[in-house]
Amino acid sequence: MDGAPQSTSKDSLVSRRTMEIVVAILLMGGGGVVMFDSWRVGIGWQTEGPQSGYFPFYVGLLIVAASAVTLVQAILSRQSASVSFVSKPQFKLVLSVLIPAIIFVIAVRYIGLYMSAAIFIAVFMTWLGRYGWRMTVPIAIGIPVLLFFVFELWFLLPLPKGPLETWLGY
Repeated sequence: MDGAPQSTSKDSLVSRRTMEIVVAILLMGGGGVVMFDSWRVGIGWQTEGPQSGYFPFYVGLLIVAASAVTLVQAILSRQSASVSFVSKPQFKLVLSVLIPAIIFVIAVRYIGLYMSAAIFIAVFMTWLGRYGWRMTVPIAIGIPVLLFFVFELWFLLPLPKGPLETWLGY
């Protein structure tokens, strides 16, 4: 992308203006939470120095102020209302990565990290990468096995395990 505005086409899902407004509101909310919690723990200055919420409060204030400026600019802008933020084909590509990633995270809880990683790698290599099984299987099995040796045996760092690892005695 060269930075030039793109016009909204029939396959556009959302305009850039809408996303600027949404992000500004979300950031204002996050900054507000930081300010509130900082105020709760103390934002004053005492004889030994600032209280623990002093600096976070002002960072939150800056986030809220910058987001408010962005919100006003987005609301008043007419140009960004005609610029596409994401089209349907682009959004399909994002979902083709996001949905399997969400499934992977959920699967880690039930079948462990290593089995989830093997399935995740195999799915991505065959579905998105269009690799054959001859290349996919060794990589999909090899990487989780390598990770198991590195983290579990060498670093002694236990990662989430599932029924397979329990059956193998780990």
